[in-house]
Amino acid sequence: MTEPADFDEALRATLMTSSVPTVASLLWKRGFRNTFLKGPAPLNPACTKFVGPARTVHTLPVREDLLEAQNKGERPNLQGRSVEIVRKGDVLAVAMGGECDTAFMGDIMTTYLAAKGTAAAVLDGGVSDAAAIAGIDMPVFAAANIPRPLTSHRMVMDLDVPIELAGVTVFPGDVMMGDANGIVVIPAAVAPQIAEEAAEREALEAFVTEKVRAGAPLAGTYPPSDAVLEEFRASRDKD
Repeated sequence: MTEPADFDEALRATLMTSSVPTVASLLWKRGFRNTFLKGPAPLNPACTKFVGPARTVHTLPVREDLLEAQNKGERPNLQGRSVEIVRKGDVLAVAMGGECDTAFMGDIMTTYLAAKGTAAAVLDGGVSDAAAIAGIDMPVFAAANIPRPLTSHRMVMDLDVPIELAGVTVFPGDVMMGDANGIVVIPAAVAPQIAEEAAEREALEAFVTEKVRAGAPLAGTYPPSDAVLEEFRASRDKD
């Protein structure tokens, strides 16, 4: 397994100033029409903001011969390995095929990830003891709360491979971004451009919002007319 390159911290910082809807909208305009995860929800609504590269976990329904081999030590326990390889700032992305009758992790594994500085964990399946996980200072998005071990229904088959997560294709190293609105996946190749565009869009929308708050009519202000855009550019030049 090849160790992924270090993540660009300037890219992370820029994206952290933007919102998921803004980034999803910019990706849509670039032709990326399926980037927003539908299903996983934050376990702690006060801890949702994150940006980081995906470290992917691919699971499949349990097959008894493979489970027996794993229990005998003849096959590696990739579930345990998945949390060991995650680095500070990574996002653990676990594809469970929408299986909500089993849990990939509980509060102890989550505590371990948080202590390592993991940016977030995102699962399209279940966790165990969501109430305890909600008290841990790390964003965790999951689809269910169920006290059953993973191998009751699923097994980890591969790490750092392309996955389908909540209906979205995620490659290792793709940039995952979350906030209270949900989660968007940014293809790694376009992430720097998207980050720059998102920062500019956020600045423009903040400018427009202030004009509307001050009593400007919606028509011509949003979407911004050429005159409003020129006023915005002039305000940026002053800064």
